[in-house]
Amino acid sequence: MPNGEDSSTDPSLLPALAGTGGRVPPRAGDEDDDEEDEGMLRMSFLDHLEELRTRIIRALYGFGVAFLICMIFCYQLWDFVRAPAVDALTKIGVNPPNLIINEPMEGFSIIWVKVPLVFAIFLGSPWVLYQIWAFIAPGLYQKEKRLAVPFVVSTAGLFIVGGLFAYFIAFRYGLAFLLGIGISNGVQPLVTITHYFDLFVNVILGVALVFELPVAIFFLTLLHLASPRFLLEHSRYAVLAIVIIAAIITPTPDFFNLMLFAIPMCLLFFVGVFASFLLVYKREGRKFPWGMILSITFGALAVIAGVGYWALLKMGYHFVQHWPLFVK
Repeated sequence: MPNGEDSSTDPSLLPALAGTGGRVPPRAGDEDDDEEDEGMLRMSFLDHLEELRTRIIRALYGFGVAFLICMIFCYQLWDFVRAPAVDALTKIGVNPPNLIINEPMEGFSIIWVKVPLVFAIFLGSPWVLYQIWAFIAPGLYQKEKRLAVPFVVSTAGLFIVGGLFAYFIAFRYGLAFLLGIGISNGVQPLVTITHYFDLFVNVILGVALVFELPVAIFFLTLLHLASPRFLLEHSRYAVLAIVIIAAIITPTPDFFNLMLFAIPMCLLFFVGVFASFLLVYKREGRKFPWGMILSITFGALAVIAGVGYWALLKMGYHFVQHWPLFVK
C-alpha cells in the first residue's frame, strides 16, 4: 500500500487514534468472541492423544468395576435373562420350561462371562458417556459445556429405557410367537442357552441403540449437519428407513410385532426433531410456540382416547394382565 498505510484503518479515524498509540479498539462482537474463547482449552495434537488415552483408560476402569459387580450376581442376572424363555415355554405348554446346553463350556461362557458383560454395558454406560463428554469438552464453548449433564442423563437414560422396552415388551411377545410355531404339529422346542442368549443380545442391544435416535438428531443439529426443517421435509424417507430397520431387528415376521418396534422408533424420530426445533429457536433467540404444540399434543391424545373408547365399547376389546394387554 502507498506510504505503508493499512487499508483496514479509515484515514478519518487517525486523529482519534493518536491518543491510543495507534491501536484500534475492539468491537463489541470481538469481546463476545474473546469471552467464549476463554472457555476453550487450547491443546496440541499430542495433548489430544494423551487426553484420549486417559479417557479410554478411565472408561475401561469403570467398565471393569461394573463387570466385576455384575459377575458377583451372575446367577441372579441369568435368572433375569431366562425369565422370558420360561414364560414363553410355559405359555405354550412345555414342561419343564428349561433351556439346554450342547457343550460343556456353554454354561460357563454364557452365565459367568457374557451375561455380566451385557449388564455391565448398561450399568457402566453413564460413566463411559461422561468420559466421552469430558474428552470433547475442552473444544467447546462455555455455554456448550452446560450440556454435559443433559447429555449423559438423556443418552444413558434412553439406552437403558430402550433395553427395558425390548425386555419387557418386544422380546417377550416375539419369543412366545417364535417358540409356538409348530407346537401343535408335534414340534418340540429344545432351545440352547447359546442360541437364546444370542437372540436376547441382538434384540436388547439393537433396540437400546435405536432409542438413541433423538440424541443423534440433536447433535446433528448442534453441529449444523441437519436442520429440523430438513428432517420434517424428508420425514417420509426417515419413516421408511425406520420400518426397514424394525423389520431387521424384529424377532418375528408378523406385522403386529413389526409395528411394535416401528411405532416407538418413529415417535423417537419426531422427539429428536422437536429437540432440534428447541435448539434452533434458542440459537436464533426466538420463542418456541408452546401453545400450538400443546394444542396438537392434547388433540392427538384426545383422538387416541376416542379410538380406545370406541374399541372397548364397539369392537369388544378388553384389558388383560399380560402382553399385549389389549385383546378382543
